Amino acid sequence: MIEFRNIKKNFGDKLVLNDVSHVMENGKANLIIGTSGSGKTVLQKCLVGLFEPDAGEIIYDGMSFTHMDEDHRKMLRQQIGMLFQGSALFDSMTVEENVRFPLDMFTKDKNLVKLKRVNEVLERVNLSGSNKKYPSEISGGMKKRVGIARAIVLNPKYLFCDEPNSGLDPQTSGLIDKLIYEITKDYNMTTIINTHDMNSVMEIGDNILYLKDGKKEWTGTKNDIIYSDNKNLNQFIFASEFLQDAKQMRMMEKK
Repeated sequence: MIEFRNIKKNFGDKLVLNDVSHVMENGKANLIIGTSGSGKTVLQKCLVGLFEPDAGEIIYDGMSFTHMDEDHRKMLRQQIGMLFQGSALFDSMTVEENVRFPLDMFTKDKNLVKLKRVNEVLERVNLSGSNKKYPSEISGGMKKRVGIARAIVLNPKYLFCDEPNSGLDPQTSGLIDKLIYEITKDYNMTTIINTHDMNSVMEIGDNILYLKDGKKEWTGTKNDIIYSDNKNLNQFIFASEFLQDAKQMRMMEKK
């Protein structure tokens, strides 16, 4: 579980996060949503220590990340997996080498032990046998899966995903959502996902934080969204006719 309390962040005279509090729950897909400029990326960067909040506190399973010294933060970061928006694979490394990279950085395991773990996570993301391929030889969806494999290779307690469906077609996006959701449940991780993809929100949103202009505007689940009377949320989520129809259908199914 990750809890943050009364987070504020300024850049010069601009207040980007304004007194934001929320709890990211263990074993759930915790989504941060909002328009561009709403503060969701800044919030995620604060949670992993890339930005320091100007006020407030961040707590990982009862431990204050805000007040940790750098040595303890480094230890905690070994329990954090990151899936970057563009996958961020090393072009000069094979799939195997990319996934193995965190093991080389943070463990002293023998090579055979590392290879065994690499193969385990590649199998988990349905990429068995892709070890010797380079990023230039695989599709965008496969790159995302390699990124997921690398993010979970150290068996993290916390998984951060920044726009995991960016640049993917709808079918591949759905597969990535399903994979992240399954891994979250299988590994009982606290997963935090920044997303613009409203299909992701409606499919895997266990715990949703909606930011507007740097403030917490709404929280709830994918099911709560259907019945929400928050005007700003409804305009953001159901901007397309397709999603408006989906909302109507789900409301009818509940009756």
